[in-house]
Amino acid sequence: MTIQRILVPVDMTEKSLAAVDFAFDLATRFSAETILLHVIEKIEYVTFDEMKDLYQRLESSAASGLQEFSERFQENGLTVDCLVTFGHRTQGIVDCAVERRADLIIMASHRIDPDRPGHDWSTISYGVAILAPCAVLLMK
Repeated sequence: MTIQRILVPVDMTEKSLAAVDFAFDLATRFSAETILLHVIEKIEYVTFDEMKDLYQRLESSAASGLQEFSERFQENGLTVDCLVTFGHRTQGIVDCAVERRADLIIMASHRIDPDRPGHDWSTISYGVAILAPCAVLLMK
């Protein structure tokens, strides 16, 4: 399998670091382009203009966080793109994978509780794993 483009959705929390670290290792090994993505969930039934100031602050904060995540890639001469989008997170990740022709998505996830089958199946990572057009690696 040749990996040319790695998509890494990040939520700006510590748990995203494992996915970013693994993507860095693979990008180094395969000289792959990495796309760091943050999708800002839009508030349903509220127009974008009504929340424009909030969305702009969220976008600025996300762009700053993605820039921090990308520094190691840049310092090592790797191609990295930082992207902030708005919309439904699962659909935004899948759409980005399609548009950018990602070969692999690496993202953080959590363990599903075996005592509650089906309960955690509506997570973003599960939705992406089911809907993505490429391989998905979930970091736990």
